[in-house]
Amino acid sequence: MIKYITYKLGYALLTLLGVVTIIFFLFTILPGDPAQMMLGQNESEEQLQKVRAKYGFDQPVFVQYGYYLNDLSPISFHSAEQESYTYLDREKYNAIPLFTSSGTTVALKIPYLRESFQKKGKSVTAVIGDTLPNTALLAVSAICVAMVLGVLLGIFSALYKDQWIDRLIQLVSTLGMSLPSFFSAILFAWLFGYVLHEYTQLNMTGSLYELDDFGEENQLRLKNLILPAIVLGIRPLAVVSQLMRNSLLEVLQQDYIRTARAKGLSKARIIQRHALKNALNPVITAISGWFASMLAGAVFVEYIFGWNGLGKEIVDALNNLDLPIIMGAVLVIATMFILINILVDIIYGWLDPRIRV
Repeated sequence: MIKYITYKLGYALLTLLGVVTIIFFLFTILPGDPAQMMLGQNESEEQLQKVRAKYGFDQPVFVQYGYYLNDLSPISFHSAEQESYTYLDREKYNAIPLFTSSGTTVALKIPYLRESFQKKGKSVTAVIGDTLPNTALLAVSAICVAMVLGVLLGIFSALYKDQWIDRLIQLVSTLGMSLPSFFSAILFAWLFGYVLHEYTQLNMTGSLYELDDFGEENQLRLKNLILPAIVLGIRPLAVVSQLMRNSLLEVLQQDYIRTARAKGLSKARIIQRHALKNALNPVITAISGWFASMLAGAVFVEYIFGWNGLGKEIVDALNNLDLPIIMGAVLVIATMFILINILVDIIYGWLDPRIRV
């Protein structure tokens, strides 16, 4: 088991290195001067040169790539020269020096995602820390919606196989999987937040916390979570419904279910005590993969509903060409996706030793 875990962690590190490399070179070759993006339109050539030297933009691209890896690494190397980009600024890196040799200091730190171009003096880590909890809450809520409604619809669809209820649920599931998230978001916001606002009391846009009418303090608005959570959960809901139906139909054909029927147990008791648990296995497998996808899929949903999460922050950063935030956010989402999938693989390997072979 230890060998299997080591293999999976090594695979995760290689995958993450590939993601970092793609992100860096993809945004480095984009047209435009990063120093000019940071200073705006009122810059002088002298100011541009200072910013380029400070952030290493005047170095060859592969040297900049080395700087980027050094920033992301928890164990990093720093120069003793204050003019160097890699000079150990403890406040900047939040680093703990380990030892110094030949003018180079080795330090222990959390990954440094650099600073925002547009939000002066604010680190990318702080920006992500402010928005990621909202996205995580939205993703968890969407998964809960998908699990509860998907399992119930799947059970009804299996119990009434080939009847009108089954066909209606299958039609809705197919429609849910085919509709793009941004279209569903616009439709739900207009229908339930505008047309039916008098009955639903839901808003077209809004985040978890909003300023009160006097603009003095933030107030919790949980109702703003309802529409984006439903929209984000539509596609996994459709998948869960289909999986639950097919899995339950397969389980209901097993010998032990026939034995339970022969003993006179009701259909509801058979499903509750015997069939449901075994039928949920493929559903849990699908949900574990969907949760990581929720973080990436939340981008358009958050932007349309005005939900102040990481997805909306990415769109705003794209509009403002705030490259460090874009790179940091994509890297964080990719890291979480990789870690969740690796964790699921390790759990599978623990539950079923055949997988480790």
